[in-house]
This record gives sequence, structure tokens and C-alpha cells, in this order.
Amino acid sequence: MTEVVPMTRVLVYGGKTGWIGGMMVEMCKKEGIDVIPAEARIENREAVENELDKIKPSHVLMSAGITGRPNIDWCEDHKPETVRTNVIGTLNVADCCMTRNIHCTVYATGCIFKYDDAHPLGSGIGFKEEDAPNFSESWYSETKGYMEQMLKVYPNCLILRVRMPISDDLFHRNFVTKIAKYERVVNIPNSMTVLTEMLPASLAMAKAHLTGVYNFTNPGVISHNEVLDLYTKYIDSTYFYNNFTVDEQAKILKAGRSNNELDTTKLMRDMPEGVKINDIKTAVELCFQRMKVNLEKIGWLPDNMPKEFVRSK
Repeated sequence: MTEVVPMTRVLVYGGKTGWIGGMMVEMCKKEGIDVIPAEARIENREAVENELDKIKPSHVLMSAGITGRPNIDWCEDHKPETVRTNVIGTLNVADCCMTRNIHCTVYATGCIFKYDDAHPLGSGIGFKEEDAPNFSESWYSETKGYMEQMLKVYPNCLILRVRMPISDDLFHRNFVTKIAKYERVVNIPNSMTVLTEMLPASLAMAKAHLTGVYNFTNPGVISHNEVLDLYTKYIDSTYFYNNFTVDEQAKILKAGRSNNELDTTKLMRDMPEGVKINDIKTAVELCFQRMKVNLEKIGWLPDNMPKEFVRSK
């Protein structure tokens, strides 16, 4: 797709009940863009086609999918359901958009890689957009890897590899919320996505009709311990945590977890003018500063945090 169509009406799959989709709906509203949260189930191709023909969007934002509850281990016991939504459903949306010449932004995942000999932990050598997935130790990641390889053939699609997304609150999908509730965490540097900075970037990329795969993370890596140290600094000075090894972690999980660094050279090169993206360590610290203000506004801080976040020594 080469023609740049103005962003006049946006249809958001995952916009009604999804986390990222909901944030994109609100972002479009604030920009004065006509935005509609999709009603159709993405695995129902006929419903998707009917909705596209009825709404006639200039752009589609596709963030619907299954991650499982409480986490991706759910997918190990629900493999057909995971394929139906994460592969068939996503391809339905991409294909139906292509036949109607509609630009489609897919919020995908970068959790399809793991550190290896060519990309060693701590080396600063990140996986690039053209690299094939090398992580299949969870069904969630395996299906996402399959999906990306097929999705790349669609010339109308912008495919964003989101990783360990972080928001300015303690929403249950937030990476910070997840690890803050764990008794023990691994301590591995990873590429991560600070949504406050990156979601506006995704809208700018969609407006510019960028297509293809992009590693959609803030530049650089940050470790679990570094994130939780900032949580202690800004949110709860009494909080503490313990580490364990990846092997010890594997004993309590049904599925493996992806750890990697993604190369953001292409992302930063192609980013539309006027979009500011900080390195991950700066972005996460700024995120915690905003989180502190947000939690004060709702009365959780300074001393009314929900009990699931409170640690007693």
C-alpha cells in the first residue's frame, strides 16, 4: 500500500474490552479522530467483513487477542482457542482490510525470541525485524511467531512487536503490576514498551501509512530488579523482593518465558517527526513519576495501597 489516506475514521479491534485497544480509543478521541470500538469477534470473518463495510474506516487498529488468565500458561491448556483468535482472527482482520485497501496496524509481540549465541545476554546485539522467531517454549509465543510470518505478506499491515508493556498505573496487565505481586522474580535485562510514549508513536506511524514489521520497544534494555528498584523509590519504600533463577522459575510455570533484546534502529530511523521516544531506563523512571501522581490522585498513596501490593518482612 503506497497511497497515504488521511486518518478520518478508526475502527479498533479490542477497543471495547482490551487494554491497549481501550487506550487507543481514548487517544483517538482526544485527537478529535472519529473512532469506533469494534463489535465483531475477529475469528468470525463474515462479521468482520460486515463491520468493515458498515463503518468504512480509513484505518484499523488491531489489538484483540488472547493472552490468557491469569497469564499465558492458560494457552497451554487451550491451544485451539488460542489459534482461533491469535492466528485465524488476526489474519481475518488483516486479509479483510487488504481487500478493502485499509491500512491495518497490528499490536503484535516481541516475545518470540530468546537470547542465543548470535544475540548473547548483555551484548547489546538485538534481534532485528528480519530475524525469524527462535522462541517456542510457550504456545502463546509459538502461535504469535507463526502469525507474524504469515502477516508479513500483507502489504497493508503495520506489525508492531510490543514487549512487556508498562503503563502509568497498576492495571493488572501492566508488567510492573505483574512482577510487583510475585514473591520472587528473575533478574534479566529485557526490551520493554512504555505505553505512554509508544502508543502515540503507533498512531503517528499509522497516519504515515508505515507498513511491515517494527520492533516496538523503547531503545535499550532494563532488568526486573531495576524496574522494582524504581517501584521502591517512587511507590513504596517498604517494598522488597527476592530473586530466583530461570531454572527455578521454570519449575512453577507451565510455559517458558521469553527474554530478549530487540534492535530499535529501524523504528527510530522511520519514526515520524515530532515523536519523542526515550531510552527504556529514562522512560521507565518517568513512568514511575507519573504513576506516583496518578496513585496519589486515587488515594492509594501515600499509605493506602491494596493489600496484594503490600509486603511484610
